[in-house]
Order: sequence, then C-alpha cells, then structure tokens
Amino acid sequence: MHMLRNIFLTLMFISITNLSFAEDTSLAEEINDYMEFTSYSDGTITQAQIEALGMENLLIIDSRSEARFTEGHLPKAMNIEWRQTLNERDKIPKDKIVVLYCDSGLLSSKAHFALKLVGYENVRVLLGGYQGWQ
Repeated sequence: MHMLRNIFLTLMFISITNLSFAEDTSLAEEINDYMEFTSYSDGTITQAQIEALGMENLLIIDSRSEARFTEGHLPKAMNIEWRQTLNERDKIPKDKIVVLYCDSGLLSSKAHFALKLVGYENVRVLLGGYQGWQ
C-alpha cells in the first residue's frame, strides 16, 4: 500500500503541474485501490488530538505568510510559508509528528502534499486551520 500511496501522490503532483501523460489502465487501477483504502481523515489532526498528544511533543508549523503569522499563531508554532516548505525541510524532522496549519487548511494541505511526495510520513494538517482553532 505504501508504494500505491507514493504512486498516487506522484501522479497528483504531475496533474497539479499541468503535465500530461498517456492513460495507463493498470496505473489507474492501482490509484483506485489506494483511494478506496485511504480514510477520509488521512493526514489530518484535530485540536482534541493535538491537546491529547501535547503541544510539546509536536512540531507545529504555520504555513501562512510572515505577516499573518505575526498577527497571531498557535503556541510554539514556527513559521514556514507553504511555498517554502520543501526549501526549509531541513528544519522539519521525520521522527516527530509535524502539524501544518494555515487559516482554513487549504495552503497547509499543499505543504502537506509536497512533504508526502518527498517521503514524510509524519505530517498532518490541522482540521479547520487556525480559524477552527480559535
């Protein structure tokens, strides 16, 4: 299933970057198998789950702009704008749960997706984003 997830994520990245490729039925079947296997909440984390784990046990990343971060952010959060996530990945551990958030979850989902493509299995997106946290 791990290989199927990587294939799926790679194909999603390709489609996002507007590259095209010939249709491959077997590949489509593998992607479909992955999509049927993945839960709806895959890659998300709730405020209650964060509180149960303890903020000190997580790395919290605010994926918004520096200006938005300065206006307010979660306790102990560091700011890495979503577009810089891969450039700053040396600051992101693979041995600790990493929680990404933005205002609503849209931008942090993009950062989450990019990190998943390069092999991070420990990243989550805060369900509801900063707006939901407040």
